[in-house]
Amino acid sequence: MKNFLFIVFAVFITCTHAQDYSLSSLQTASKVKDSLKRKEAITTIWNSLSKDKRIPLITEDSVLFLYRGHAKSVHWMGDFNGWGYDKKFNTTGKRIPDTDIWYLKASFPKNARLDYKILIDDTKWILDPENPWQQWSGVGGGSPNSELRMPLWKEDEWLTPNETIPHGKVQSDLLVSSKVLGYQINYSVYLPAVTGSRASLPVIYVTDGYEYLHPKMGNMAMVLDNLIAAKKIKPVMAVFIDHREPVDRTNNKRMEELAMNTKYLKFVTDELIPKIESAYPAEKNAAGRAILGTSMGGLNAAYFVFTKPDVFAMAGMQSPAFYTRPQIYSLCNNHAHTKVKISMTSGLINDTSESGQKMKDILEKNACEYHYREVNEGHSWGNWRNLIDDILIDLFEQP
Repeated sequence: MKNFLFIVFAVFITCTHAQDYSLSSLQTASKVKDSLKRKEAITTIWNSLSKDKRIPLITEDSVLFLYRGHAKSVHWMGDFNGWGYDKKFNTTGKRIPDTDIWYLKASFPKNARLDYKILIDDTKWILDPENPWQQWSGVGGGSPNSELRMPLWKEDEWLTPNETIPHGKVQSDLLVSSKVLGYQINYSVYLPAVTGSRASLPVIYVTDGYEYLHPKMGNMAMVLDNLIAAKKIKPVMAVFIDHREPVDRTNNKRMEELAMNTKYLKFVTDELIPKIESAYPAEKNAAGRAILGTSMGGLNAAYFVFTKPDVFAMAGMQSPAFYTRPQIYSLCNNHAHTKVKISMTSGLINDTSESGQKMKDILEKNACEYHYREVNEGHSWGNWRNLIDDILIDLFEQP
């Protein structure tokens, strides 16, 4: 009889969602009358989950967020609720009675990847202390968020270091004094490890360049190295433009510079590009130039390529913030424009998919060469870094 009961119990555990079983175990332990035994039972279950790195507890498309600590309220905030802007998503944790354990149930696509933090008592934002996965994000230097990785999500293979291949060189903290803008701009230049003779190189100009270069955010130099070595793309130069003031890096001017700014466009076309092309073996034609950016930088890329197709024939747009300047749609919806090559991406979870689809329809009507991808992610570097390789291949694929 004991063996029979054990078999039935084991089948019950296997067939029940792991998070439901774990939550039920915690709730059962919370009902132990003796306070010391109750605490011991709770701690045993918690330590088991923690040791096995099962917090948050994920089964297929279901997630059980867990937090242990004294608090009056606990909320899980992140890409899934637009960091508080999407009020439809319930972020409020429930406390298991007579314990210091809080939980929240949620469901996401099986291939989703999302940033989040835990908000304690509506004042204190913390990383999930039980989750080892983190993704850096943020303007002006970067800071980590906890990262929810659903079962079918995979990190891009081209982000993995490969010591067996040649590596390009990055020249950092270069300065150009802009007469157009009236201040100095900091930038970095990536030069590929080119073997053999090559008269000139195509160039991709990258806004938010500090973040695209940062190993914990874009890690784009690594992606370029890997793709070039694998002959997935042509050898490409990259110019990473930094919007932070060179003297005071906390002062980031991206919201001004990237908002369809005519002066910023003039700076790039009349001052930066000539400087680059006089100092490096860069192609000196539109067909050899691309502009890339995220969010406001994606808006800027669309503005640049459709305003100056004689300067830029290619653009990469990641989660472009078209909603901030709706006039971008009419600018791009011009059949007289020279046809350009576009690679655009967006997340489907509180990101820019709606405006991306609208721009996709415009590009289609204008017979532009374009590629459009959507992923189950939010407005985050975790989203963008995983798609840099796709954009580079779209724009610079090795024939």
